[in-house]
Amino acid sequence: MPNVDLVTPADPSPSPAPGEGPQLPADGTAPLRRRLRAWLGEAPTRNTPPFSRHRWARLLTYLLIGWTALAIALAGGADLTGSYDLAHPVALLATSLQAVAIVLAVRRPVPAWLLSLAAAAVTALLARPHLETVRPPGPNWPWSTPVLLAHMAVLLLFALRIRFRGTIAVLLVTALVTYVLEAGMDTGHYSGTGTIAVALFAIATSVGGTLRSRQEARSELVQQTTITAEERARRTLLEERSRIARELHDVVAHHMSVISIQAQVAPHLVKDPSDELLENLAGIRGNALEALTELRRVLGVLRSENPENPEDPYGLGGPGTGAAPDAPQPTLARLDALIENTRAAGLDVTAEVVGEVRPYAPGVELSAYRIVQEALSNALRHAPGSTVHVEVGHFPNGLHLVVANSAPRYPVPPSPGAGHGLLGMRERAAMLGGHVTAERTSGGGFSVTAFLPGDIAPAPSDQSPTGEQTP
Repeated sequence: MPNVDLVTPADPSPSPAPGEGPQLPADGTAPLRRRLRAWLGEAPTRNTPPFSRHRWARLLTYLLIGWTALAIALAGGADLTGSYDLAHPVALLATSLQAVAIVLAVRRPVPAWLLSLAAAAVTALLARPHLETVRPPGPNWPWSTPVLLAHMAVLLLFALRIRFRGTIAVLLVTALVTYVLEAGMDTGHYSGTGTIAVALFAIATSVGGTLRSRQEARSELVQQTTITAEERARRTLLEERSRIARELHDVVAHHMSVISIQAQVAPHLVKDPSDELLENLAGIRGNALEALTELRRVLGVLRSENPENPEDPYGLGGPGTGAAPDAPQPTLARLDALIENTRAAGLDVTAEVVGEVRPYAPGVELSAYRIVQEALSNALRHAPGSTVHVEVGHFPNGLHLVVANSAPRYPVPPSPGAGHGLLGMRERAAMLGGHVTAERTSGGGFSVTAFLPGDIAPAPSDQSPTGEQTP
């Protein structure tokens, strides 16, 4: 039967969308520090700079932010000096803090907002004495134009990073500070910018929140689409398994059943059948029934959505449930029967056991049996009439298998099939941490050598029973 590569579908549980950063457990069991860091902007979205995966777009974004910060620092310093009569170094320091807040908001929006708001409040307080000496209408206060633009940029970046409740909270705090400065500390002559500033801040946070919500909705849609695709792939896999099981049953099971029935009926069609004929026919029938038993086991796994579920009628069942087939898996103890069957098929097979026989893990014994079985099958197909030597070596660190055949004595018939036998042997050995080597011999034959690590206690010496080094 050809090997079928069945891929287990991926776990359908949703995974964080790309760019969403660390996700917190839904049950609220995350540590307080981790929850606080996430709330402060440790989970950026794709809307946060860099806005694009393309390098040129990221560079353009950083250049725009840097240019905005530099313009506010330089031009804003001159504006504050002319409007509030502040010393130029003081005005330049105030606008430089706003520029730093813009750059900081790219990665740390909460500290950036605190810095921008504090710098704006200090600037407004430093400008109060000048408001008492100017004539109406006076300069813009408490939010001058450069400070207003800087805080809008900070709030926009803030809304892109922080959840809706946090964005509303900082907007309310900003509005409260504006009200205290403009109404609670009313003095002198100025053009009030509190109302328009709060309105512009609300627009900035609304734009940022809308972009963030749009990205979150897109991420959820991607997650749902991924889950749907995984479920579709899983359903397709189960359908393919069922199709393979039906085809195997219709083709292989039918022919094996016919062989079994013909072997059972054949002795009755011959007058006085010899004992040798009866023995061969009984062997044919036994092999056919054994093949049907193993086929049913394979079909059960193919039909099963979860082979380990004891409630699955097609599964293997749990230990002691009785759902698994009654026939045990073949082990090394059945190699003699396998070799006898191969001899009856026309090959001259000799067997040799090296070392003290030890028990191995079921997976090791099953893989060893299958490797020898596949090697003998290859010898039957590709080297008819050859002499085959089977060596089973029990060494302290594992099991060593050698199946070597001589050159064929008869013409080799064409062999159908995909030729996955050697690949299957290598996969079985690799699964256990071993290896398989297959190569042609100098006399025109073929040799298969396998080593399977065994779960046995190490011997005090590394020498093999024959005095050779273990593989």
